[in-house]
Amino acid sequence: MHTQPTAPKPTSGNPQSAAHPRAVLAIVLVSYFMIVLDNSIIFTGLPQIQEAMQLTPAALSWVQDAYTLVFGGLLLLGARAGDLLCRRRVFMVGLALFGLASLLVGTAQSETWIIAARAFQGVGAAIVAPSSLSLITATFAPGRERTRAVAAYGTTAGVGASVGLVVGGALASLLSWRVGFFINVPIAITMIVLASRFLAPSRIVRGRFDVLGAITSTIGMGSLVYGIVEGGDNGWSAPGTLIPLGIGVVVLGVFVLNEWRAAQPIMPLRLFASRKRSGAAATRLLFAGAGIGFFFFTTQFLQGVYKWTPLQTGIAFLPMSLLQFGVSLFVARLTRRFGNGWLVAVGIGIVLAGLIWLAQITPDTPYLVGFAGPLALFGIGQGLCFGPLTAAGISGAPAEDAGAASGLVNTAHQLGSTLGVAALTAAGAGAATLADRVADAYTGAAVMVGVALVLTLVFILPADLAARRAAINLH
Repeated sequence: MHTQPTAPKPTSGNPQSAAHPRAVLAIVLVSYFMIVLDNSIIFTGLPQIQEAMQLTPAALSWVQDAYTLVFGGLLLLGARAGDLLCRRRVFMVGLALFGLASLLVGTAQSETWIIAARAFQGVGAAIVAPSSLSLITATFAPGRERTRAVAAYGTTAGVGASVGLVVGGALASLLSWRVGFFINVPIAITMIVLASRFLAPSRIVRGRFDVLGAITSTIGMGSLVYGIVEGGDNGWSAPGTLIPLGIGVVVLGVFVLNEWRAAQPIMPLRLFASRKRSGAAATRLLFAGAGIGFFFFTTQFLQGVYKWTPLQTGIAFLPMSLLQFGVSLFVARLTRRFGNGWLVAVGIGIVLAGLIWLAQITPDTPYLVGFAGPLALFGIGQGLCFGPLTAAGISGAPAEDAGAASGLVNTAHQLGSTLGVAALTAAGAGAATLADRVADAYTGAAVMVGVALVLTLVFILPADLAARRAAINLH
């Protein structure tokens, strides 16, 4: 498939130079916030969904897993589409699909309906998430402005996840779980209208679409995510787990071989030549896995052990959200002074301390003793490291690989989220009570974050310090 140059020629070397940078950033952040918010807002509404649809526990897990499966499987395809097609057009299509899917989720009347609609949401999210980050890298030149924009994007990922629990809890308790999905529809429509006005069309360049890469990445990632989901639900030795995992590994092997030989690959392997980017991808996978596991198990503990309502559960996360937002306001300034590496290392270290603290939880531990302190550490740590970790993941990527680099960041995050819930569920499978299962999961999450910290100290921090020294020498 070939594309022809049809878009207006940019007025400068920056493809988005004709756009209004602040408007672009606002559109991107609101759209991405909607995606992240929706990914966590469902947690506090799951009990109501189960009751309304009369879902079995396995079917209920697929309400979340169907979204994860499609999102993870299509991320690389969605990311590369923005490089070969007009980024504005791809972004708007993703928003339209996500808005329509949200309407279908909100009006769902049966098990099949809601699971299929959640999978459809994953399609839209797989387009919007990488497109939003590539729009930032295409709009803002390297330097102070891009640092601030990427920091805001990274903060949106963390704040959106925690705010989603608050919003989801409030809506589920006061109105209905359906409202959390209905609100996406006017947001998506508004963002489409604003995008058509403020986002400049990117240059459509002649290129060959990597069909084999698109097919193998989608099937391989989808099979791998499916196997991970099944492992968490049915055990890691079950045929339903091992077969898709084996298929995923084999197909992804074919994908890597194809990317090595393809003239215009969907995921250029040259992106992994950077120790910093490779380390950032692995670190993000582990950190995202621990983070989503933290939300997943904490909501269970608060509602299942403390017997709190969804609203009370959501409010419990508010201190973390406020601290994370407050700390994130200083990230751009701290990055200029200390660099991404130190902020990622310190932030992950603080989150690790919070998880070690949480692992001591028992049913008799009061909220203020067992959760308030760790939540504060989570807010501070995530506020420090999310933006810099995102920046490290796209560091040094050429403009033509902006979509692929952002796809790598989002793929690592989504795979980590899936792996985290599955692995941490397995870690607590042998526990006798819910409280013990949650404590075991926190211990497993602490191990994951500990490994992420080691990766940061080995790959990200040294590369960042070397780059800063080189920049100083040039001046």
